[in-house]
Amino acid sequence: MPVDRVLLAEPRGFCAGVEKAIKALAWMVRVFEPPVYCYHEIVHNRHVVDQFRAQGVIFVDDVREVPAGAPLMLSAHGSAPEVVSAARDEGRVVVDAVCPLVTKVHHELKVRARKGYTVLYVGHHGHEEAVGTMAVAPDSVQLLERVEDVDRIADLEGSGGEARQVALLAQTTLSHDEWAGIVDRARERFPDLWMPNRSDLCFATTNRQAALKAIAGQADAVVVIGSENSSNTVALEQVAEAFGCPRVIRVNDASELPDDLSGTVGVTAGASAPEALVRAVVERLAPVHGVQSSPVTVEEEYFPPPPELRELLRALEAALSLLNGAPDPHPDGTGPLAADAESTVLATDRTTAAADVLERLGGWSGDVPDQRSARE
Repeated sequence: MPVDRVLLAEPRGFCAGVEKAIKALAWMVRVFEPPVYCYHEIVHNRHVVDQFRAQGVIFVDDVREVPAGAPLMLSAHGSAPEVVSAARDEGRVVVDAVCPLVTKVHHELKVRARKGYTVLYVGHHGHEEAVGTMAVAPDSVQLLERVEDVDRIADLEGSGGEARQVALLAQTTLSHDEWAGIVDRARERFPDLWMPNRSDLCFATTNRQAALKAIAGQADAVVVIGSENSSNTVALEQVAEAFGCPRVIRVNDASELPDDLSGTVGVTAGASAPEALVRAVVERLAPVHGVQSSPVTVEEEYFPPPPELRELLRALEAALSLLNGAPDPHPDGTGPLAADAESTVLATDRTTAAADVLERLGGWSGDVPDQRSARE
């Protein structure tokens, strides 16, 4: 299916939060005998989840399904406080891979609720991030999904009849356009609306949308790589359509590409989609006049491994050092062995890409069977 040219959005694919989560789960797979458990999908990508399943990871929707003492990871989307508490029961080894940007929103909601605010939360009903965030202060928060929802909110009054203070927070993976209209209407209705100084919208999501906007108007079609349950992937589809691209196609992998693509094709990937899938899509498109990439920004953000994992790996390396005859004079975990272990873990993690981890983990390069051929 040779097309004329491919315009490759940059940045695309894995964000810093996804990098952190995938590498953390890969560490757990290496440290523990299977099965390792994970609450919800570690990230919203079918191929990533399937690859970890092949390594003995069991994904659950209820932490009570996890046996006592078993290793358990909490997903990047963030978990409700009661879920985190229940996960730590019965001696389970728990590592929380929540994205720091989601943690920021949890903190903002907790603080505003404590100060008596009604918090309007812009998000998608049923999305794991929205469910986990709203559970932080369920009696103080109301969900908004569209502009019209702002007008459906009843008058907000305090116990003495005075107007209640109102705050506005957001699911991190929303598109900027999705968020902007609601913000404008909320400010009209609530002139004293409180919002955080720094936007809740994920910088990586915003960057990927900006990169797509830069190419969407030049393309005869845009291919968005990612799973249907990924909010930021769906947002990329909406961005391409809004910027005038006549044809927008979301695929899980190269096997789902239609055979009739031609002309100039834009390619991008959601924040949970591995770069190996991008390579496979471009290879299948086989552009006659090559691939053009024009970066709109360079991302250098890095999120270190979860603290529970760092502590676990410090303890493991210190134990191995002791077994090799190097006694640690600081058994409380503050000595040089522990410090060296942590610096080694962080240095290794920082210089290793999650895409490389996935490829080494299962020998996977993004190639998938052609499902259409199989059906035929």
